[in-house]
Amino acid sequence: MALSHEQRIELHEFNNLTKSLSFNMYDVCYTNTKAEREAYIEYIDEQYNAERLTKILKNVSDIIGAHVLNVAKQDFEPQGASVTVLVSEGPVVEVPTESFDESPGPLPDSVVMQLDKSHITVHTYPEYHPNEGISTFRADIDVSTCGEISPLKALNYLIHSFETDVMTMDYRVRGFTRDINGNKLFIDHDISSIQNYIPEEVKALYDMIDVNIYQENIFHTKCKLKKFELDQYLFGSSKEKISEEEQQQITERLTKEMDEIYYGKNMNN
Repeated sequence: MALSHEQRIELHEFNNLTKSLSFNMYDVCYTNTKAEREAYIEYIDEQYNAERLTKILKNVSDIIGAHVLNVAKQDFEPQGASVTVLVSEGPVVEVPTESFDESPGPLPDSVVMQLDKSHITVHTYPEYHPNEGISTFRADIDVSTCGEISPLKALNYLIHSFETDVMTMDYRVRGFTRDINGNKLFIDHDISSIQNYIPEEVKALYDMIDVNIYQENIFHTKCKLKKFELDQYLFGSSKEKISEEEQQQITERLTKEMDEIYYGKNMNN
């Protein structure tokens, strides 16, 4: 049973629904030499170290109205970082209405909502292909909340926090809460697609695919950049320094890499 804001009814005690957003982003580039590959990994580790990731997650907690209880962060060797933020209910100013609107969230302002028993995590995975010259950076972020607000309200900010070629997003509502008459509610807001939480100007940049299982409250969206400019994918070089034949070969490698990530399967030539 989905409830729009207009259909909002009084609940029995706390909202026990668990709403989980998994946001996966991929950055792809071409690194021609071992030195360029190592420099790319070093650049990513510096740009997205545990300290900066912690700031991003704290902004997410502000957007969903959470109070940070504990932060665990770690930079790994030889590369990568992880941060886990345990959050609890923030101060409730008023009964929220934004969580019932299927629209993008803020960038980021302090939005006070009601939630409890929640957490936010991020893990990063910089890597490179030893033979093809392709380097990739993946970040996996999970936002799980109980209470009124949906973590989808943090999606707009997350998209703007990373340089993203491919995005994969999953949203699921689990468990149930009850109205004052004891009837179970398995979802407390209308949702037709994760895309409705992404601004129009962002959606215009991406090809997008939805796979939604409405009866199970499971929603999946993936996105791939439409426009390809080779110079933006050459780390430590530019296309003026390589032949047209090399440009074509590199373009094919990069687009194949992004297509394989987007479609989730290997594409043999």
